[in-house]
This record gives sequence, structure tokens and C-alpha cells, in this order.
Amino acid sequence: MLAKLSQITAFVFDVDGVLTDGTVLVTESGEQLRRFSIKDGYALQLAVKRGFKIAIITGGRSQSIVSRLTGLGISDVYLGVEHKTEKFEEFLLAYDLSADEILYMGDDVPDYPVMQLVGLPTCPADAAEAREPRKKKPRTALYLAQGGPSLIKALRLPPSMTHCRVTRKPRKGTS
Repeated sequence: MLAKLSQITAFVFDVDGVLTDGTVLVTESGEQLRRFSIKDGYALQLAVKRGFKIAIITGGRSQSIVSRLTGLGISDVYLGVEHKTEKFEEFLLAYDLSADEILYMGDDVPDYPVMQLVGLPTCPADAAEAREPRKKKPRTALYLAQGGPSLIKALRLPPSMTHCRVTRKPRKGTS
């Protein structure tokens, strides 16, 4: 696992269920509201400052997603994406990256095709099970804490950009 982590130079994330807890509140005017973790925001902006490339590929269409993430220094935010592999390949080409250098985190069936391509597929522990027989959760994926608050921060980034380590939150009642 550490060998794979040492090769990661870029991160690609889904939004709903990864950067959020998967809940979307809809106002009377139809605006969709999502709750992002401040701790994850800090981790993301720190990763950008340390030179990691980060892309967001989501089926969501809310401009508030763009506002939040560009405010953290993430410029590659793809909204309303139905087939995520196309935008993933576009991101690779834009930065001359290899799929082996990518840690991808997604939580639902539309994420699984990309997860089959990357060097390190990851997902929240509560990721959706595939309902279609041909689309299964990647067996090699690293499963982290439940989606939402502080999931991204679970990917602790060291001072050097040569590797990152994955940690788990302690269970309640333990230290």
C-alpha cells in the first residue's frame, strides 16, 4: 500500500458522498445546498499548495460546488458529468499524468469505471453497492471512513510530496 501511495501525484474526487455526507437540501426556490467539511477544505488547499494536482468530477450541477472548490485553489472542477472517464482522461492529458499516479475517491456506481483505471482507488466505507452485475466495487479499493466530514483529511499529507499515508479515525471510546 505504501508503495502505491508514494507514486501518487494527483487526486480526483467525486463530491456527493465523498466531500459531503451525500445529503442535498433543496430550498423552496429549488437551490441545492450541500454541507462541506472545513477540515477537508483545509486538507485540500494544503494539498494544492504542496503541488498536488486535484480534480473534481461530479454529476452535480450546482455552481456553489465550483465556488467552494475554486476558493480552495482547485481549478479543475467538472460539473454535470455523466460519463466520468471522459473528464478523467481530459484531466490526465491536461497535466501529462499517468493513471497510475492518481488516487481517485468515489462512492457510487458512476465512479467505478474510473476507479478501475487509477493507481489507487478509494471510497468511503458507506459506498454504494453496484446494482448492475457488470459494475462492481473495485476489489482493490481502499475503504475509508464514512463519506462526509473529514473523509479527505483522513488522507494525511506529509511535508514532502513523495507520499501520503492513510489513517483511520479512532473509534469512540478509544484513544
